[in-house]
Amino acid sequence: MHILLATDAQWVLDEVHAALGTPETSFVVCSDGRDVANVVKQRTPDLAVLDLQCGSMGAMAITMDLRLDHSDGRSPLVPVLMLLDRVADVHLAKRSGAQGWLIKPLDSLRLRRAAAAVAAGENWHEGVPAEV
Repeated sequence: MHILLATDAQWVLDEVHAALGTPETSFVVCSDGRDVANVVKQRTPDLAVLDLQCGSMGAMAITMDLRLDHSDGRSPLVPVLMLLDRVADVHLAKRSGAQGWLIKPLDSLRLRRAAAAVAAGENWHEGVPAEV
């Protein structure tokens, strides 16, 4: 699996590497969200893990940029897992078109489950009441 990680926080980078790193996993890290679109054009990731707060262009703006590029055929559809700071940020993830999101603090089990689900084309939503 090839994972694109957009974050400028070393602790997020460490947590994601620890949770998702395997001998079969490769990572590309963007510390500036403005670089993500070009990185996707070079090699399409199986999953993009995007930190809500990431330099001058965070997860919401990155996701919307990826969705716009996909809608006009400039790039493939990239599955996005957002890392949110709080429950109040869920509306940003919904509006951006992310397939999944986790609310910090992170833990390896939730991160692995969410990443596997989103990479497999499923949704993973935290902080949203379960539908009955």
